[in-house]
Amino acid sequence: MSFQGIRGVFKQNYNLKHLTWLKVGGSADIFFKPEDIEDLKTFLKENNNRFPVTVIGAGSNLIIRDKGIEGVVIKLGRNFTDIQFADNNLIAAGAGCLNSSLAKFCLVNAIAGFEFLIGIPGTVGGGVAMNAGSYGCEFKDIVASVEVLDKEGNLVILDIDQIGFSYRANSLPKDLIFTRVFFKAKNKEDINKIKQKMDEISAIRSSSQPVSEKTGGSTFANPEGFKAWELIDKAGLRKTRVGGACMSEMHCNFMINANNATATDMENLGELVRQKVKENSGVELQWEIKRIGRE
Repeated sequence: MSFQGIRGVFKQNYNLKHLTWLKVGGSADIFFKPEDIEDLKTFLKENNNRFPVTVIGAGSNLIIRDKGIEGVVIKLGRNFTDIQFADNNLIAAGAGCLNSSLAKFCLVNAIAGFEFLIGIPGTVGGGVAMNAGSYGCEFKDIVASVEVLDKEGNLVILDIDQIGFSYRANSLPKDLIFTRVFFKAKNKEDINKIKQKMDEISAIRSSSQPVSEKTGGSTFANPEGFKAWELIDKAGLRKTRVGGACMSEMHCNFMINANNATATDMENLGELVRQKVKENSGVELQWEIKRIGRE
């Protein structure tokens, strides 16, 4: 297995468990952490569609199955985390930049509208992928365009209409790799007001979510007209366990790795919750946590 000219971290049969917040999952056949965007382009051109490619971010909303991931897993590292101002009142952030880092950058620069990011774990690339949102805002409200690489290593910039945001999704082909995100930075505000809002969001999150546990964020998307946690609670599923996996007592739309859970435990618990909620309310919950890997 040969990839010529690459400079980043390259490993085979690399365990991925430690790269997810839930601390579950198997290995990648091939793991690649590119040194920079040129290195990533080289890798994709060398791969030449030989192996399927999966990109992971911070692993905050992700279950990697126990049998691992076929082909290549790419993780964007430190050189994809820069934040800087761009032309036309835009902020350019590397796809590997944490949402919280972007929120703090906007605070320092007195730019409003990004406060909600302090309460959303993960990276901006992952945020675009799932149109992440909370506290009344979503990525679609702040994104102007994205820079992506296709599977042949060609760089393209797509505007917001091409992204096609919808609730916790977008309409882009799944094989595109986000490399940079351009955000609208037009709303100036007093720094103290921005900080107050961020502090309020952080306080709400820490008091209502199991932030100190091995968790993956919201397990299920809110069905139209409902809140997922209320449906789960009404079905009597708070603290429900399968193996080492448990629905949180604090917030029952959060799964916790309570006792050396496997990815199978996590997925089976989620499917049990979906089944019981459907039986109780007639509503079919849809996974918000991304589940990837061999079944």
